[in-house]
Amino acid sequence: MNIRKLAVTRRGLLLGGGALGLGHAFLPRAALAQEPLKVAGIYTVPVEQQWVSRIHKAAEAAKATGEIDYAFTENVANTDYPRVMREYAESGVKLIVGEIFGVEAEAREVAAEYPDVAFLMGSSFLPDAAANPNLSVFDNYIQDASYLTGIIAGAMTTSGNIGMVGGFPIPEVNRLMNAFMAGVRETRADATFQVSFIGSWFDPPKAKETAFAMIEAGADLLYAERFGVSDAAKEKGVLAIGNVIDTQADYPETVVASALWHFEPTLNAAIAAVKAGNFAAENYGTYSFMKEGGCSIAPLGTFEGKVPAAAMALVAEREAAIRAGSFTVAIDDAEPKSS
Repeated sequence: MNIRKLAVTRRGLLLGGGALGLGHAFLPRAALAQEPLKVAGIYTVPVEQQWVSRIHKAAEAAKATGEIDYAFTENVANTDYPRVMREYAESGVKLIVGEIFGVEAEAREVAAEYPDVAFLMGSSFLPDAAANPNLSVFDNYIQDASYLTGIIAGAMTTSGNIGMVGGFPIPEVNRLMNAFMAGVRETRADATFQVSFIGSWFDPPKAKETAFAMIEAGADLLYAERFGVSDAAKEKGVLAIGNVIDTQADYPETVVASALWHFEPTLNAAIAAVKAGNFAAENYGTYSFMKEGGCSIAPLGTFEGKVPAAAMALVAEREAAIRAGSFTVAIDDAEPKSS
């Protein structure tokens, strides 16, 4: 079927058949079932950056199965983000995924202009069905895995002085740091924390220098929310805990454990909704929860057998309870402070 020949108007009228889902002009179910869904990713940082890399990885996996056609643009400045959104929407893309933390209002204005396009955007705000029925939000709610890595960190620190380097003190960063700190206190109740934010999502040299300062101030274990932190830990011979991706292969004697984000459940749910014609303004954040398959702890690898057995037993106990729904890791979006 030639999609361009479908008689679809910008206001959501599907000639020769009713509009599907939300009253907007999504493609008919038959067409979407037969042809790969056109998906675009718009990223403000390189796709190698850990947070975005998980979205990109999930999209590439869906492309490999033939579910979607996928194109992306990286390193898009916030001032240029609305233009790139419009270009993809005008090109016939049916699902746009990205992150709008620095361009919330402008992105929602663009989404309102294209009611026949589904938008799945990383955001610190909840969806607004009245203003943007075609814009859903997500975030990496991987506090479950972050908490479990904290249990390991508390058992591995010798001094109890832990350094934490983040990008910005926004909810998606804060909740992971707070969960990690709560986990640390399970095995090291007297732990203290140095907390700093570098004001960038991708500035490894700045993150590295910040980490160096924390090590000088006594930290013997670092929480690497940003790239560059594990480099400092490696150079100074201290340990690190990773975030979002598994970097142990690059730092085999440094990175003890990592909280992994799996974006596949989130993206697959959105693809299915668009193909079914019922994509709506929803919060997809819960797909990141451990019981949904959205996060996990990376294998200990080179640190297998080096983490105290009591700590690993507690990790196993709490992980089982989290997956069963009998234990809940608190979602604390408040800015963490040094202590």
